[in-house]
Amino acid sequence: MILTTTTYVIIASILLNLVSVYVVWNMLRKNEKQEDILVKYLTYLDSLSKTINYMDEKLTKLDVKGTFESDDEIGWFFQEVRGMQKGLTNFKLIDGEEEEKEEI
Repeated sequence: MILTTTTYVIIASILLNLVSVYVVWNMLRKNEKQEDILVKYLTYLDSLSKTINYMDEKLTKLDVKGTFESDDEIGWFFQEVRGMQKGLTNFKLIDGEEEEKEEI
């Protein structure tokens, strides 16, 4: 059997195609794993954002009349808790509706 240049080119292209298929398959598998991890992170962040919203609502309802702020010792503690809550509010996820309001 005589191997011509055409045969060498065909063998090389078959090998190159097989390597390319393996590389694409491997990249796809890794990408799917990363997407699964991203979904878990987004679920966690959504849960955290809902908890922050809930805490913010409860803290606001707790001192509607301002009784905690007016007391010296409890007022100081309440102000500290409110300051921590404001810091946590910065970590809330922004919904699509809230993004539209901020852009306007």
